[in-house]
Amino acid sequence: MDATLTSKREARLRKKLGKDYVSPSPYSLKAAFQEGDGLTKASAVVFGLGNLAHRQIVKGLLFLILEIGFFVFLFTNGLGFLTKLPGLGDQKQGKVLVDGYWQYTAGDNSVVILLYGVATILIILAFVGLWNLSVRSAYKAQMLAKTHNRVPSLREDIAQMLDGRAHIGFLFLPTLGILTFSVLPLIFMISMAFTSYDHNNLVLFDWVGLKNFAAIFTNATGTVNLRIFGSVLVWTLVWAIFATFLNFFLGMFMAMLINRKTTRFKNFWRACFSMSIAVPQFVSLLVINLMLQPQGAINRLLLDWGWINEALPFFTNATWARVTVIIVNLWVGIPFTIMQITGILQNIPADQYEAAKIDGANNWVIFRKITMPYIIFVLTPYLITTFTGNVNNFNVIYLLSGGAPVPVGDSAGKTDLLITWLYKLTVDKNDYNLGAVIGIMTFIVLAVVSLITYRRSGSFKNEEAFR
Repeated sequence: MDATLTSKREARLRKKLGKDYVSPSPYSLKAAFQEGDGLTKASAVVFGLGNLAHRQIVKGLLFLILEIGFFVFLFTNGLGFLTKLPGLGDQKQGKVLVDGYWQYTAGDNSVVILLYGVATILIILAFVGLWNLSVRSAYKAQMLAKTHNRVPSLREDIAQMLDGRAHIGFLFLPTLGILTFSVLPLIFMISMAFTSYDHNNLVLFDWVGLKNFAAIFTNATGTVNLRIFGSVLVWTLVWAIFATFLNFFLGMFMAMLINRKTTRFKNFWRACFSMSIAVPQFVSLLVINLMLQPQGAINRLLLDWGWINEALPFFTNATWARVTVIIVNLWVGIPFTIMQITGILQNIPADQYEAAKIDGANNWVIFRKITMPYIIFVLTPYLITTFTGNVNNFNVIYLLSGGAPVPVGDSAGKTDLLITWLYKLTVDKNDYNLGAVIGIMTFIVLAVVSLITYRRSGSFKNEEAFR
């Protein structure tokens, strides 16, 4: 153990980092195999053996039960799905006529094979981590028994998990939840993009490599092609930019207007905007959708008053539809921005304003040099999150316009975002492979924009500036 701690690499790190150097755990896997006894090394085969030998009964049994459970799963289900994963199954459903009745025999289901195959791979990776933990735990028990003549009891281990290692104990379940409900579906979806899982192959399908990605970037006719993808991508970015920054600047203007000393009934105005947040968004959007139809309330009133000669094409003309969804989104988004910026305005130090006025700065200079930099600094992460949310803003587009207008023969409408197009490809057309490709492309666009924007912002470069 001493040799490990005083290695040349550690000495270089200690010299380079100085007081910031953190010594590695003395109970490493390498040290366990180099200096562990027979029971410690045997724990690599029979989990928990070293712990059981040193009277850590509960911990040892837990390791052993998890190992047995893994092999039971592997030999009853896991191996079967792993062996079928390369071909995704080829056994079709069969039927046999018996006594005048058809009897069906179950065939392979590629979706189940893909899902459980991916899950098995993740479980195997988790088992490798458990194997590492088992060996290190046995080695730790060996060394503590040797140096302290005793090992921690179950009660002491629990106390340690709730004190010095509380972060591990409390983060375990959330991490497990993320792996189960986020990482597994994500890998499953990404894998689906490389298959032929579409409306023609709903039960049995196969791997097709990059064929689905090629369909996105070619001008061939079909459900997806470069023309449709380019149009939807450009509109998605235009929508996200307008929806984010119009809401931000107009919300900031309204918040500053309400926050002025000369504005009366501040609480009343804030309550009015809060009411629009309290009303469920889907209710507002569906009502507005009905009002803007050719025979809706807006067109009927304008026609009755004689202001127009024919119904306005709110959702039948591409330009009208795009402007309409952007304007309606202001009703949805501005109240949130007002609430955010109101809190920031009330926390800007008053002495900065007083010093600026003493120096002769006018209102515009104060806004440009004090208010705006402070708001931008604090809200940059919020703006990035809002931009990401607007790229994936399914509710506003789907409930308000439904992607309309939709050109004949196209799978996406003129107001469809990548996320609503993905929904239509999967739910309406059952082309899950193409939907998975669109999902991957959406992630790439968001990741690139978010990382570049955040790394160039003051919130990342100079986070101590306003402390």
